[in-house]
Amino acid sequence: MTTKLTLTVEKTIIERAKSYAKKTGRSLSELIENYLETITEEKSNSDMSPKLRNLVGSVQLPADFDYDKELRSAIEKKHLL
Repeated sequence: MTTKLTLTVEKTIIERAKSYAKKTGRSLSELIENYLETITEEKSNSDMSPKLRNLVGSVQLPADFDYDKELRSAIEKKHLL
């Protein structure tokens, strides 16, 4: 269930965020929801570096993304070509 949320944010930040959302093909609501989900996760990310923690949730992969296939392909390119 989704619920409407009203936020007060600096105008320049909203403009930059909207621009970023458009460039990445996402909505501002989706970006904010992903951020809130990330910072409220119960699992611990304490073993990650701060830079990596900042990246969590920023990449959206297609539903049919095959991690093993992509990894194998990258390793083959690196070592066989």
